[in-house]
Amino acid sequence: MITTSAFAGKRYAVLGLARSGMAAVESLLAGGAEVTAWDSREEPRRALEGRVELADPLGIDLAGFAGVVVSPGVPLNSHPIASHAEAAGVPVIGDIELFALARPDLPAHRVVGITGTNGKSTTTALVHHVLQSAALPARMGGNIGLPVLGQAPLPPGGVYVLELSSYQIDLTHSLACDVAALLNITPDHLDRYDGFEAYAASKARLFAMQDADQFAVFGVGDSETRSVAERELARHLPGKVQSVDGADLLSLQPDWPTLQGPHNLQNAAVAVAIAEALGLTQAQWAPALASFRGLPHRMERVAEAGGLLFINDSKATNPASTAPALAAFPPNPNKRVHWIVGGLPKGDDLDECAPHFGNIAAAYTIGEAGPMFADLLRPHMPVTRSEMMCDAIQQAMAAARPGDVILLSPACASFDQFRDYEARGDSFRQIVHALTTDQGSPAAEGSR
Repeated sequence: MITTSAFAGKRYAVLGLARSGMAAVESLLAGGAEVTAWDSREEPRRALEGRVELADPLGIDLAGFAGVVVSPGVPLNSHPIASHAEAAGVPVIGDIELFALARPDLPAHRVVGITGTNGKSTTTALVHHVLQSAALPARMGGNIGLPVLGQAPLPPGGVYVLELSSYQIDLTHSLACDVAALLNITPDHLDRYDGFEAYAASKARLFAMQDADQFAVFGVGDSETRSVAERELARHLPGKVQSVDGADLLSLQPDWPTLQGPHNLQNAAVAVAIAEALGLTQAQWAPALASFRGLPHRMERVAEAGGLLFINDSKATNPASTAPALAAFPPNPNKRVHWIVGGLPKGDDLDECAPHFGNIAAAYTIGEAGPMFADLLRPHMPVTRSEMMCDAIQQAMAAARPGDVILLSPACASFDQFRDYEARGDSFRQIVHALTTDQGSPAAEGSR
C-alpha cells in the first residue's frame, strides 16, 4: 500500500468505508495515525474493530484532527459533515489528498490527472495502456480501478494515472499533477453544485493545483473547456499548455478498433498529448492505440451474431455522452442503428443527440424516461415503448437485418431499474448472450 510517515501521530476521521475509505484507513494506520472510522453498515465496522475508534464523526468533537476523509459520494453541499468540520477548523478531504500528502515519501515518480464530464475513464485507461506498452511502470487509480492508496508504490520512474471526478477534485487540495488534462465540460451533477459555473470551477481546480512548469492538456469541443485553457495559458510557462482536437490523428483512427467515433478521436488526441508530455514518441504510442481493448460499458462490443453487432454503452448516463456514440455510426443503409435509450432522466430533452437522429433506424425506450423519450423521438424515427431491457433487445433483434447495430446508449442514469450503470450493462450483455445463443448462433465475444 501507499502510506507516509507524515501521518504519524496525527488524528484523522474517515466517514464511509467502501473500497477507497477502507484503503484510506489502512494507509493512515500504516503511517502511524490515530483513526476514527464510521460507516452506516455494520460489516465494515466489524472488520475494523480493535484497530480504530468506531464513532460517527458527526457525533464527536473534531478539534485537533488533521482531516476528515470522506467518500466522493458524500454531497458536501448538503451533508452536515461539511459544516461540522468547518466549525472545528478541520479540512474535509478524500483519498486522493492523502495520496498527495504521501508523494514526498514515494520513489521518484510522475502523476497524470485526467478529468472531464465524459470520456475520462476511457482516456485514463488508454494512457495507462500506452505507458505499459512502452514498458514504463504505471498504476491506474482514482475514479477507476483499485483505490490508489491500496496499491503498491511504483519503482523509480513510474507514473500514476488518475481519473478524477469533480467530487474527488473538491476533496483534494495539494495534488500538483505533472500532467493534467481536461477533456470537456457539459452540464452534469448539478444537484451537487450551485449551477453550471460552479461545476466547471470544480474541474478547473485540478489546474490551479499545478505549478507553472507542469503540463496542461485540453480538449477543444466546448466553450467552457476552451475558457479554462485560455486562463491556464496565461498562468503556465510557454509550451506547457496544449489544446487538441485530433485532426492530425484522423488518418490513423481506422486502425483503432475500440476507439471509433469523434469522441474517441479526441480521447485519443488527449492521450497522445499526455504521452508526449511524458517523453514518449509516436513509435511508442501508435501501436498501443491500435491494441487498446477498451473498457466495459463504454462502446463495448459485446457480441456479433446473426450479422448483428451488439454494443454496450451503458456508461452513457446523459445525452451529452450518448451523442458521440450515435455519431460513431454515420448514416449508412447497410449499417443501421437500433437505439435502446432511457432510464432515470437527468433532463427533459435529448437536444444534444438530435444532430445524429438521422443515423437511427429505430429507437426502443426503457425505464422511467421511456414515455417522455418516446414522445420526443416519434417525430424523427420509429419508436417502440419497450419499458424493459429484455423486451427492447428482443424487439430490436426482430426488426434488425444483417449488418445492423443494436446499441444500448441510455442517455440516462440507471437507478430506476438497476443498481448502477455497470449492472445495467451487465444485464444487456447477459441478455444478448442468452438470446443469441438460444437462437443457435453463439455470440462472438467482443472486446472486454
